[in-house]
Amino acid sequence: MTAAALDPSLDPGHADDPGAIDARSAADAAPILTVRDLRVHFPMPKKSILARDRDVLKAVDGISFDLRPGETLGVVGESGCGKSTLGRAILQLIPASGGQVVWQGEDLTGLSGRAMRDRRRDMQIIFQDPLASLDPRMTVGDIIGQPLRTFAPDLSRQARRERVLEAMGVVGLLPEMVNRYPHEFSGGQAQRIGIARAMILRPKLVICDEPVSALDVSIQSQIINLLMRIQREFGLSLIFISHDLSVVRHISHRILVLYLGRLVEFADRDALYASPRHPYTRALISAVPLPDPDAERNKQRIVLPGDLPSPLDPPSGCHFRTRCPRATSLCAQTVPAFEPTGPSQWTACHHWHDPRT
Repeated sequence: MTAAALDPSLDPGHADDPGAIDARSAADAAPILTVRDLRVHFPMPKKSILARDRDVLKAVDGISFDLRPGETLGVVGESGCGKSTLGRAILQLIPASGGQVVWQGEDLTGLSGRAMRDRRRDMQIIFQDPLASLDPRMTVGDIIGQPLRTFAPDLSRQARRERVLEAMGVVGLLPEMVNRYPHEFSGGQAQRIGIARAMILRPKLVICDEPVSALDVSIQSQIINLLMRIQREFGLSLIFISHDLSVVRHISHRILVLYLGRLVEFADRDALYASPRHPYTRALISAVPLPDPDAERNKQRIVLPGDLPSPLDPPSGCHFRTRCPRATSLCAQTVPAFEPTGPSQWTACHHWHDPRT
């Protein structure tokens, strides 16, 4: 697959298959990761010493899903919806306030730091800002090989160097770059270093936290295609976090849509883009540009009224109701159930069947 294969559009004629056949062949396998009613709440400082209660920011509020072996799960939503917090809570980098994160049959919530460190050999993360995630005082070889010092301390210096060079080759970095420093690399090359560091332990799960948002479009395509190739070669499961629905469509098998910490829609990729049920999902999809100028000019753009509510004071009932064209008094009174709305689709909306936008 070439770098040009990634087209920033939702035109079905330009959507590449992210290896769905491989993932679907594992659909009947036991999930590698199970998240149930996961909550991450942050108590805020009291507004005054006389205040009795603290405000609570519910960054992640009751999210559940399964991840299959070899699958890519996309996570989308506006800034502040809880995407990155969800990824970090799965890795136990921040403590959960409730719920379960079950990794290969073992509940990770409540594990000691030492026990969790052992599990992280199989669970890695790629960060949004490639240069900021690399220590400027370390060479590329030391950065990529650092996890081996923790998880494989018995390796000889030569064996560690060979593993580093192998990881560099996997991501397309030349051996002569091993002694260079991060400031000598472009953003795309720096992200390749981050990917090599994540892959050197040969993990089973990699969480990609907006890994291409800081890169040019042409470089984005190279990194996305690299991740897809690595996934196929190593049988990885990926959680891909992004606000860009065209990128998510290209790489994902199934997609979660978040709004103010809650899950509003969960579906197979093709079902979500062909027939989005939630009005928020429809608005997100309508904002993605089409490659055909005439189609782009004539398409219906859905503009949501009002501003994103504060996560410290979300609306009652359905959090989306203050911006929703379908909202009724029921939406203000009751949190919508997360229910099946298609063969491979679930939606949290009282009026998902409403034909209005």
